[in-house]
Amino acid sequence: MNGYRFTLHRFFAVLMKEMIQMRRDRMTLGLLIGIPVMQLFIFGYAINMVPRHLATVVSVADPGPFSDSIVAALNNSSYFDIVKATNSPAEARRMLARGDASFAVEIPVNFSRDLIRGAKPNLLVEADATDPAAGSYALAAIPNLAVTAMRDDLVGPLAPLAAKPAAFNVVVHNLYNPENITQYNIVPGLLGVILTLTMVLATAIALTRERERGTYENLLAMPTRPVEIMVGKITPNIFVGAFQAMLILLLARFVFHVPFIGSLSLLAATSALFITALLGVGYTISTVARNQMQAMQMTFFFLLPSIMLSGFIFPFRGMPGWAQWIGEVLPITHFLRIVRGILLKGNGTFEVWPEVWPMILFLFAAGTVAITRFRRTLD
Repeated sequence: MNGYRFTLHRFFAVLMKEMIQMRRDRMTLGLLIGIPVMQLFIFGYAINMVPRHLATVVSVADPGPFSDSIVAALNNSSYFDIVKATNSPAEARRMLARGDASFAVEIPVNFSRDLIRGAKPNLLVEADATDPAAGSYALAAIPNLAVTAMRDDLVGPLAPLAAKPAAFNVVVHNLYNPENITQYNIVPGLLGVILTLTMVLATAIALTRERERGTYENLLAMPTRPVEIMVGKITPNIFVGAFQAMLILLLARFVFHVPFIGSLSLLAATSALFITALLGVGYTISTVARNQMQAMQMTFFFLLPSIMLSGFIFPFRGMPGWAQWIGEVLPITHFLRIVRGILLKGNGTFEVWPEVWPMILFLFAAGTVAITRFRRTLD
């Protein structure tokens, strides 16, 4: 019966064995510590549900002191940053389509004349509603401009106008998603998240599976170059990713009724580029990880910031500058803008190109690292 009794010396023997094994597996230990730290910093510092300093373009067709006061009121508000002033409403809408601005404020012709006459002219505010949560607080603050913007201008003979509730009307148009339907934002974003998870994970375990099954020696014995092995490994997953993308888009269209305004061929081409970039990341992980468990842990290490810092769940403009810099490096950030722009805005090649070239650069960087790290020996 003594063999079944709990003893401290056998317990300490097993404990020491596990401690030694954990110390030797430094990569797993580092990931187990690094992932909670990353979560703490992302949720503690990077996530902000009330984005401020949103890029705003102003189209002024009636320059004057009143328009200057409105622009100053926008700048003084913490929600808006005037990135450009123009006299062309068409140019302002192009900036909205490209994603260069979140709001376009139009001061129409004869605005000052109608305001002086007490006719309450309209101030048009167009908002990019592809992400309804991003600008909701800013839109809620806009009506107060009608009360505060003219406080120093409506004096003397114009003082009676200041006594009214508002000297002008603020008309808000939510573009691309006027009903603020959440599925129009979430479902296209899920295309990028699902592809990120499956493509990186599938490729990350490609070489580690070969090592664990003992077939890596046969792979090294083949008269192939590292780039040929990499291309051969990732090519089948490109077709798998294409099938996943097609399935998600079909469900988005016929189940969630997401509008498809833009070119599907352009979306297919950019999706293929995105999938290939993700496979490059997964292959890089497979050259570093020693087993499939480590590969899955490192995949999660890449997936977590991809979800949190890309604008999929939390507003991208609400994050601090350092978090936006990290988000701009991730390919999913650019792909989300592309897929939402094509489906909801009808963007073409010119509008999506600023998001395409970072993915191309990321693909070349990931591929170069993967080929460089490929080992021709078992040790």
